[in-house]
Amino acid sequence: MKVLMFGWEFPPFNSGGLGTACFGLTRGLSKHDVDVTFVLPRKVDIDVDFLKMVFGDETKSVIKKQYFVNSPLQAYATEESYEYRLSEEEKKTKQIYGNNLFEEVERYGAIGGQIAEQEEFDIIHAHDWLTYKAAIAAKKVSGKHLVVHVHATEFDRGGGNEVNQYVYNIEKKGMEEADTVIAVSNLTRNRIIESYGIAPEKVRVVHNAVEFENYALDQMHELKKTKKIVLFLGRLTLQKGPDYFVAAAKKVLEYYPDVIFVVAGSGDMEKATIRRVAELGIADKFIFTGFLRGKDIHEAYQMADLYVMPSVSEPFGITPLESLMCGTPVLISHQSGVSEVLTHCLKTDFWNTDEMANKIVSILRHGELHKTLKENGVKEVKKFSWKEPAARCIDIYDQTLGRKN
Repeated sequence: MKVLMFGWEFPPFNSGGLGTACFGLTRGLSKHDVDVTFVLPRKVDIDVDFLKMVFGDETKSVIKKQYFVNSPLQAYATEESYEYRLSEEEKKTKQIYGNNLFEEVERYGAIGGQIAEQEEFDIIHAHDWLTYKAAIAAKKVSGKHLVVHVHATEFDRGGGNEVNQYVYNIEKKGMEEADTVIAVSNLTRNRIIESYGIAPEKVRVVHNAVEFENYALDQMHELKKTKKIVLFLGRLTLQKGPDYFVAAAKKVLEYYPDVIFVVAGSGDMEKATIRRVAELGIADKFIFTGFLRGKDIHEAYQMADLYVMPSVSEPFGITPLESLMCGTPVLISHQSGVSEVLTHCLKTDFWNTDEMANKIVSILRHGELHKTLKENGVKEVKKFSWKEPAARCIDIYDQTLGRKN
């Protein structure tokens, strides 16, 4: 089977879990002998052994390709964050692709039909709203079936606040034009049905996964010798709940002062989060690392005694699986899709900072609890593999194409 897949980012050039999921899924599909033509909006240097990359008008004879449109866009971008990134790009070059985020989306959409005219494929697969216009254009040109993969909705990104109508309209249009919609969790599936009016029988759930690897601990942070370390790793946005993490940290420190809270990530709430920590008088207990990649991420997990994901609305959430893979127990919010499939962890509502603080203190104080969660968590995460979600996607492809009942 040949799949024309539209994405927005791909490791190591990714700003969050969307790129990680695309990497895992496409590698899983390759293990099932599926040929993927992967489309990205920006030309970057990526080296993977399961995809042959082609830039622009290069060789057309290969089966597995990646196309790139030169663009300063990133996944999860908002209009404000795009304008900031655009200004940074202008310092380097005047070769700017678009003046704002929505213009970028329109331009990316325009290239979808052109690629569809040149490529041979059986089905189209698009990831998140930023790619839907391109995928719809490809469907119109080719007449092929379309599967859209929803990793997050505008309701998740807004954390329950007022949604951006432009983004919502694109999401709704993409889901309506799709022959099948894939949601990363039942939580997201319910949102798609209730908030976008999509027929339940059209929406299928495919949970994300992680490939288990044994990461050697390269070095131990000096603080680890005398302090317990609690980690927040993710985008500093309303959706991820960094403000609740800070509130819980304040309460933890009242009972357990020998704790360092590490915040790894960047985003529109970064300055506000730093300011709030200072206002609470706990700045000496916090370390802000900025955005981390690759080896640094694994080291951050390994250094921590506990990883906390207090997301307000998390369609899935791969980071807890990554943390367990590195041998670090996790505390996650009930408002996350990964809580549907993960058993050996602690869970709480994102807004219940008292309970969050109590569970943080419990796992730091009680070595047996920490050991049990760590050992069972590692065993559980070993069962996760992208090969299974890939197989489920192939089954969905076959059903969408009418090859299976």
